[in-house]
Amino acid sequence: MDFELTQEQRIIRDTAARFARYELEPIAAELDRTKDRDKLKSILKKLAELGFMGLNVDPEYGGTGAGAVAFSLVMTELGRGCASTAVTTSVTNMVAEVIQAVGTEYQKNKYIPPLCSGEYVAGSFGLTETSAGSDPAAMRMGAVADGNDWLLSGRKIFITSAEFANLFVIWAVTDKAARKGRGISAFLVEPSFPGFWVGKDEKKLGQLASPTNELILENCRVPKENLLGTINDGFRIAAAELAGGRIGIGSMALGIGLAAMDFATNYARERIQFEVPIAHHQAIQWKIADNYTSLEAARLLLLRAAFLKDQKKHYAKEASMAKVYATEAANKACYDAMQILGGYGYIQEFPIERHYRDVRVTTIYEGTSEIQRLIIARELLRKG
Repeated sequence: MDFELTQEQRIIRDTAARFARYELEPIAAELDRTKDRDKLKSILKKLAELGFMGLNVDPEYGGTGAGAVAFSLVMTELGRGCASTAVTTSVTNMVAEVIQAVGTEYQKNKYIPPLCSGEYVAGSFGLTETSAGSDPAAMRMGAVADGNDWLLSGRKIFITSAEFANLFVIWAVTDKAARKGRGISAFLVEPSFPGFWVGKDEKKLGQLASPTNELILENCRVPKENLLGTINDGFRIAAAELAGGRIGIGSMALGIGLAAMDFATNYARERIQFEVPIAHHQAIQWKIADNYTSLEAARLLLLRAAFLKDQKKHYAKEASMAKVYATEAANKACYDAMQILGGYGYIQEFPIERHYRDVRVTTIYEGTSEIQRLIIARELLRKG
């Protein structure tokens, strides 16, 4: 089995690593503290100029065409630098990908190039509702035909980048009589459409520089040509795209975990207790060894899922395995990194406190760890 990256993948990874080190790491704490949206937008524009907003998008539509493995590599490196930036990049990539996968040529030509070029600051997914989180088929937002338009009404919550996104993929029920999950459709919605509002920016534990908002749609008028894919096929579209998104979130979590362990390991080499660096103590050595081993295993799971996606093979189970393992391993790494630093890990002067907060949500969004295990079990038992 060949584990070597291609030359293109190495170049992309190294470019992302340099960007994270020199552009993201120096301002990550400031972004976390100030939530400076203008500074974040400036960073996102630079990422678009590097081709990182359409990594798995055909160059015909302005993408890089580098594939899912390259996407995973980039998300890991950006996660090392700034989780808020990484999650915005991940979601924007997925919006471009879903349009490429099921959109019309009109939709592809209109919406993908500005997403990839940075003309659009970001793209967003509008799936989650108060009563439809892990069970998105229970959504209540409705869509009814009205002449040449659809009228969408309802609310969405926990929407990444909603505050400044230029394009949203919104899911709504188009056939209330259909069996649960069968009557849902997806729509491409611009924030300028009448009846569309962005609600409050949620006060969160981590990833503070990334806005997370409520969406309110009241008879939001969406042109019929903005129906994404086939009518009543939206649930399948969401399930397919969430699998790809899990590679992105798992990869970002891996980067956060590696950043935390790298800092903690360097700290352990310098921190003197009992007259020797604490790295000389077996208790610390085992934390370092165990966490790097788990994170390396997570990397291989993520790249395996991304490779299957690039090969156009079924990868939902592998994506869920990678997501649940990587995010939980990263949470453990950040926990142990804080333990290695002791009291210093708990204060904001050091980055571990931020990594600890930023990584926590990765086991929740894009499908909780519990949902990932359900998906994995379902796939395994289906083959029995």
